[in-house]
Amino acid sequence: MSTRHFGTRVLRNEDDRLIRGKGRYVDDIPLEGALHGAFVRSTVAHARITGLDVSRARALPGVVKVYTHEDLGALDVAMPLLIPHPCITHGRTQYPLARDEVFYVGQAIAFIVAVDRYVAEDAAMLVDVTYDVLPVEVDFERAVQPGAPLVHQDVPNNIAAHLVQESGDVAAAFERADHVTSIKVRVDRSTAAPMECLATAAQWDEVSGELTVWDGTQAPIGLRGALASLFELDEHKVRVIAPDVGGGFGPKVHFPYANEILVPLAARELRRPVKWIEDRAENFVHMTHERGQIHELELAATKNGVVLGLRDRFLHDTGAFIPYGIAVAQVAACQIAGPYRIPNIMVEFSCVYTPTVPVTPYRGCGRPQANFAIERAMDQLADELGLDRFEVRRRNFIQPEEFPYTRPDLIFADGLAVTYDSGQYEQALVALMDALDVEAFEKEQQAAREEGRYLGLGLSFYVEGTGLGPYEGGHIRIHPITGKIFVNTGLTTQGQGHETVFAQIVADQLGARVEDVIVVEGDTGVYDWGVATFASRAAVVSGSAVHKTAVLVRNQVINAAANMLEANPDDIELADGRAFVKGSPSSGATLAEIATASNPLRYAFNKAAESATQFAPAARSDGPSLGEGAHPGIEATDYYAPPHATWAYGVHGAIIEVDPTTYGIKVHRYVCVHDCGNMINPMIVEGQIAGGVAQGMGGAFFEKLDYDEDGALRNASFMDFLIPYATEIPHIEMIHQETPSPLNPLGIKGVGEAGTIPVAQVIVSAIENALQPLGVAPFRSAPLSPSLIHAHIAETGDHR
Repeated sequence: MSTRHFGTRVLRNEDDRLIRGKGRYVDDIPLEGALHGAFVRSTVAHARITGLDVSRARALPGVVKVYTHEDLGALDVAMPLLIPHPCITHGRTQYPLARDEVFYVGQAIAFIVAVDRYVAEDAAMLVDVTYDVLPVEVDFERAVQPGAPLVHQDVPNNIAAHLVQESGDVAAAFERADHVTSIKVRVDRSTAAPMECLATAAQWDEVSGELTVWDGTQAPIGLRGALASLFELDEHKVRVIAPDVGGGFGPKVHFPYANEILVPLAARELRRPVKWIEDRAENFVHMTHERGQIHELELAATKNGVVLGLRDRFLHDTGAFIPYGIAVAQVAACQIAGPYRIPNIMVEFSCVYTPTVPVTPYRGCGRPQANFAIERAMDQLADELGLDRFEVRRRNFIQPEEFPYTRPDLIFADGLAVTYDSGQYEQALVALMDALDVEAFEKEQQAAREEGRYLGLGLSFYVEGTGLGPYEGGHIRIHPITGKIFVNTGLTTQGQGHETVFAQIVADQLGARVEDVIVVEGDTGVYDWGVATFASRAAVVSGSAVHKTAVLVRNQVINAAANMLEANPDDIELADGRAFVKGSPSSGATLAEIATASNPLRYAFNKAAESATQFAPAARSDGPSLGEGAHPGIEATDYYAPPHATWAYGVHGAIIEVDPTTYGIKVHRYVCVHDCGNMINPMIVEGQIAGGVAQGMGGAFFEKLDYDEDGALRNASFMDFLIPYATEIPHIEMIHQETPSPLNPLGIKGVGEAGTIPVAQVIVSAIENALQPLGVAPFRSAPLSPSLIHAHIAETGDHR
């Protein structure tokens, strides 16, 4: 029997190529005679453009073309609102190049195409733009107040969308409550800062009329659809390829950016390849941001800490436009109750325009904000009632026998009511408490306080809706010469390990080695059905589709082998790349031989092919070489559409120490208990969680985008925007639970965003716990920093 690969720590197929520097990113694509692009971007947050003079740029030697909105023709249109929703009453999206008005620093105004990037950048500096600067309000809480400057003059109070959802009878819950906890929290704006910035290259084939685009996107199929529509081309005439991508984290699922329109346009018009590679300075003011939300949350509870109802009203900063709809706010709204059995919930939010970079999902997509709000509230509820914070959580958990647990009328991002599918929440909390040894820590903490040291323990329990639809597909083909198994999906990968986990799924079904399974994705010319890589859905949705397809291929192999070996299909086994009759593993046929024999041939191009030619004994037949409805070779395609999201969960805890002089922090221990259902590859799961925690640490204590009052980004460089070093990421102790999901054939749940979600609450609550002797008020915002901690102590502490 073959070794089972599912659930094992298989080394990643892709790593040998990547760690040897043989990855191929957009900038590595060899395009002979390529031209290069550069953008002219707005230097003010909101203004009318009163003058745009490109004459000096056009006259610069080496400049081939200068585009302004007037040169775009039919492409001078507002970009699509990707996810429409009835609550979006004033949806606004930007044009590829600004027309008469700019709405944020960094908005594209002109596009220069030149013989190289140096000339293009020099030309960009020769473009003269004059502005009639308009007043701005960058704080989204003040932006909704009467009289605040408007981003769009026809949008009252800067409110793009407003939604109220209620599940249960919230008013009645608050009426019968013994206690009401009220809290206001804020999570500030940040950016994904992927290692590879945005990048696009394009080539137009005049003979075939085909447009090929290489793009660091998470959604090649969606981008192909957008380009086909905008350029009025048949879809088969547009090919979008996402080669290796140096980090995505959500912003790269948004499309189309200005570069994804201007680069293909220039390639088509100029009949030469065109390339544009975003630099880091541009990335800060061009690629979409996320995180900014303010929640005002109330919990109605009994005196024993059982939560009867929840009310949450929050503002979501959507930036200057709302191209991705309400996705971030909607996800936050639907996860505000976390793992708790809260039967009555009302959530109301407004998406607010500000003159800043537009907002789309970034790893976590609203979940870190919701988690911070509910977990800060649970800590406060415990404190106000004089209860242990672990115990308050335990008393409110949804129990295993209550699954599936539905929150009626709370509609998630898949358009369906929130329905948790499975979980063992209390078991996870107990595992965390045991790992941290809470009782021992409390004694250690007291001893440290007597020495003038400040130790603190923080925790956060989270849930994550994963595996969103609508569907994904998989295509599998066994190559008749080599016996290699080729797998295609409509996804892209940005480091998640798709080439390995999908290979593990297929290898188990076909009795093959993982390294003999070749996964090819991110190319609409190879496979063009599917959606995109986002929302921790690849393994759940695409993995399930690949599994279903592999089952079909397995049946084809078994039936073909039974015919070749003159055996009953029930007696055929697959192992080590061969099919054989039970008990005779040394005989039988290889997958290559089976695939070859399944393809009737006229020409014997190798020894194996002889068995499939018309005069070979095994190929003789009195009828047609292919039966009615049959196809040559071993090949299949299938799809998977989830009934609804599947809900992963976990709880993180940390022991930290606050330096009383510098107010820096040191994380002594970081423990993560998580459950993503059945794990395909525990090593890859751990890598995903570790990466998520690293980004979560940034959002807890480092990474905050700081706009000044005029709408300029103060810290748009890695000199000023603080990303934690590897030395500042703690060692993560991981504890795996596996509660299978009943929703898909593999019993899996997503894990890509899990590590990020709870970290801000973990660190902030630990800092708060550490500083209790100083009598400081609770912390209500993230990220923190040494200067913010110092200011908070100075303002609220009793300075004991």
